[in-house]
Amino acid sequence: MARSNEEFVARRPAYFWWLLANALALCFAVLSWAICLNVFGSPELPRNYEILSKVGRAPVLHRYTVLDAPNGVGLAPKELYRKYFGYSEQQLAKANGLLMRNYLTNFGEPQLLTYIEGDYQIGPVRKLSATDFLDPGIVLQAQALVKPDDFTKPVPYPLFIEYVFPTRQADSAARFSAGDILSVKKNPNCAAVIHVSKIAHGDESALLLTVIPIAYGPYQIGNLGSFEIDPPVKVRPGCRFPILRN
Repeated sequence: MARSNEEFVARRPAYFWWLLANALALCFAVLSWAICLNVFGSPELPRNYEILSKVGRAPVLHRYTVLDAPNGVGLAPKELYRKYFGYSEQQLAKANGLLMRNYLTNFGEPQLLTYIEGDYQIGPVRKLSATDFLDPGIVLQAQALVKPDDFTKPVPYPLFIEYVFPTRQADSAARFSAGDILSVKKNPNCAAVIHVSKIAHGDESALLLTVIPIAYGPYQIGNLGSFEIDPPVKVRPGCRFPILRN
């Protein structure tokens, strides 16, 4: 009788280990599925973007033209200020994550797409480097000019943009001059907002929007010629914004 009981006890662990192995396999499958969803669903997170780059699955930015660019709302400086300036720090962080994800996924959520419009006075200009959001390219900062009424000249408004041009012809930065006026329209420029910052401007706060054109092709600089805008091959979501910091 004792021997029979010992044999019965010895056979029980086989079921235990079988169940344990299946439970561990199930947990591993669920965990892998959750991690994959997070990595592929949130490419705006720097770690996720690097993982996707290493496995050859980084987002590929679509080469839009003026004719097939995603439809978004075009807003003038005052409208942009009203839309974004009231955001809290938490709201800004959430909005910037969504804006970056929308850009990297070729605007899968078109309701988040905002194009800038208006006249802007150019300030600092420089080439983009390997520590910036993308390179090669050009970045310039400019301040919005707004007419208080129909009878007065445009005056500076507490809204700035940093306009990022992804281009292999980065030497074209020399064609932009401080003080010149940059006129931006929804069509043909298609300059989309990808990041929102609040900055100090004198004794007050101002809004600074990082924008990037998504309609690629030649960009005309007045009578000075043009340069080609190309979709960047790789970006760096973990870079510091704004790109131009005073």
